[in-house]
This record gives sequence, structure tokens and C-alpha cells, in this order.
Amino acid sequence: MTNARDIYITEVALRDGSHAIAHQFTVEQVLKVAKGLNDAGVPYIEVAHGDGLSGSSLQYGLSRTNEMELIEAAVSVADKAKIAVLLIPGIGTVKELKEAASLGAKMARIATHVTEADVAPQHIAAAKELGMETVGFLMMSHMAPVEKLVEQAKLMESYGADTVYVVDSAGALLPNQVRERIRALKQSLGINIGFHGHNNLSLAMANSLVAIEEGATRIDGSVRCLGAGAGNTQTEVLTAVLDRMGIQTGIDVYKMMDVAEEIVAPILETPQEITRDGLVLGYAGVYSSFALHAKRAAAKFGIDSRDILVELGNRKVVGGQEDMIVDVAAEIAKAKAEAVL
Repeated sequence: MTNARDIYITEVALRDGSHAIAHQFTVEQVLKVAKGLNDAGVPYIEVAHGDGLSGSSLQYGLSRTNEMELIEAAVSVADKAKIAVLLIPGIGTVKELKEAASLGAKMARIATHVTEADVAPQHIAAAKELGMETVGFLMMSHMAPVEKLVEQAKLMESYGADTVYVVDSAGALLPNQVRERIRALKQSLGINIGFHGHNNLSLAMANSLVAIEEGATRIDGSVRCLGAGAGNTQTEVLTAVLDRMGIQTGIDVYKMMDVAEEIVAPILETPQEITRDGLVLGYAGVYSSFALHAKRAAAKFGIDSRDILVELGNRKVVGGQEDMIVDVAAEIAKAKAEAVL
């Protein structure tokens, strides 16, 4: 394994993948996955509720296991990898960040909506004070024009972020849109640029490669596509592709394949694939974690979950507004009933 890395991959299955299994990770599962990823040479492993620290709630989904126990478990088996946590201001607080740091988390990813970076300075400052590597995570990046994205990324940089990410939370960005966004950030910032993709339009890999071409050096992946919606850029595939391209990640390709096949695959009740719901997330430009919520609401009201997701996209609903999913479903069901009369 080489020490020189051209690209640093953050594995997000133990956070983003929490959405896919309704936040039911156990300590035993996290121990096995984190150890496998660590032994394969993955540099960063993100662990938290799907909606970040303190996300366990009726609105976002209740965790089976306290996330601090999961973070502690991951730290205990990661002698090479650094454990990362995600925090969305307004859901998580500095208190949870301090607790995660005390348990050994080394990276804080502070996530805001793409136009709301100004809610992050306190949390970024706190992470820096705790000695954590700090990432500004601009979610739903497809919803802002390039100029606005650059403005918000500069704010993240001014607050002290070491890296700023273009986050395609809905899996809605097309390759040319990723290219112009990463290129603009590369020209405007003096810090690392990252990309986090979702595979709802089957473009996560293509978009990640375009991001790398334009100068991104931090890329997210989820092993076995274990992530919200249709999952993220598939880590074991990404490492194999980058190895073929002569790009160094420091990750053992065979070991990543083994983690995917032998440890992560058994966790998934059904394989991650681009289903109708996943596809419509990217098509409508809706937050990828909405899929499960929309499916439940559709079953409750006897309607098509696609109608819910498209309407959420029309209303430009963003992460943190999960309570609107049931409201929209109720409105659609009422309108359909009235149309029959």
C-alpha cells in the first residue's frame, strides 16, 4: 500500500447507509464494517445517524442503537482510519460534537443547505478548537446557481473549513453541472474540494470522475451502494476504477471487494438498485433520504409515492422538512378523492 494518495475517499455507508436500513445499525455490524474498511486502507469512515449527530427522532427516524455507541465501536477497531461524523446545525449541536470528539472522532463534516452556510460558523469553529479536520458540506448543491455555490463555499472557507464539498444529495446533477461547479470552486478557493454523489440517475460514478478531473481530491463512496436513495458512488467500484486509472487511494482493491461481498451485502435486506423511487428522487431533485418516508406515506394514504416525491421537488422541499411529506401525501390523497366525486 502506498502512503501517497492522490484521492482521499470517505466511506459513508455507516452514516448515509443508515437511511437505507431505517437507522437500525447494531454495534456488532459497525465493528465488522469499520474493521474491514480500516484493514482495507480506507482513510476516513463516517459514522452517525443518517441525518447526522442527534438525528434520531420521530421526524427523521429513530436509531436502534445510540450513535455514540456506534462511533465508539468504530474508533475501537480503526487503528489507521479516522472516524468522521456529520453534523447538521439545528439537528446536532456543539455538545454532541464534543462528545463524538471525546470518543475519538477526528473529522467533523458540518452540513448545511447549499444557500445556508451562514448557520455553520459556530460548529466549524468548535470542530477546529477540538482539533478535528473540518469539512463544509453544501447539501442539495443542484438547487443553487454556480455563483451562489461559490459564495457559500467561500463562507465555509472563511469559517475555517479545511475542505468544502459539492453535495449532490438528490442525485440530480448531470456531469456537465458537476464539472462547472467543481471547476468554479477550484478557481475560487484555496482549500480542498470534495464531491458527494448519489446514484439515483446512475451518474454517481461518472460525476465523481468528472469531479476528480476538475481538481476534487476528496470523494465520498458507500460500499455496496449502501446509502440513501439508490446509494452513493460504490466505493469498491470507485477504488477499482481509480486503480485502473493510476490514481492512488491507498486502498486495497481486493480487500474492499471482500468487505462489500462478505460483510456489507448480508446487512442489506434487498440489494441497492435504482428503483422507481430512487429514480424519481434524481428526476425530481429531492433529498435522497425522503424515499423511505414517501413510501410509508404513500402506503398510508393509498397513493403513488412518485406523486409525493415529484410534488416535494416542485415545492423545493429540503432536508429537515420531512414533516411536509405526510402533509403533501394527505393533500394528494384528498385531491384524488375529490376528483373521483
